[in-house]
Amino acid sequence: QVRLVESGGGLVQAGGSLRLSCAVSGRSSSRSMVAWFRQAPGKERELVAGISRNGGGTYYADYVKGRFAVSRDNAKTTVFLQMNSLRPEDTASYYCAARDTILTDYRFKGVDYPYWGQGTQVTVSS
Repeated sequence: QVRLVESGGGLVQAGGSLRLSCAVSGRSSSRSMVAWFRQAPGKERELVAGISRNGGGTYYADYVKGRFAVSRDNAKTTVFLQMNSLRPEDTASYYCAARDTILTDYRFKGVDYPYWGQGTQVTVSS
């Protein structure tokens, strides 16, 4: 199984940057693909970015392309979401989620993520 713990959220002014971290642990953590979701109050949860098990495949929602970057460390124990040029509309609770995959599985949309973290709050002021 996989345990996910997010950190790195906070308050930042528009145009600033934050780096979120998702610590991945558990028996199957080394076999997991990780995705970042966000949810603002009154809005639906949305897929922001994702990274494959081996880091070779990534996904970005159109509204974050060129601003956000997802990566994972060499040991694949931590997944990062570097967020630059933040906008007030980026304000949300950010969650990392994971599912077990084979190395060459690069699917992010339309799949189930059985493992979820508790979220970290990102607030971007005007």
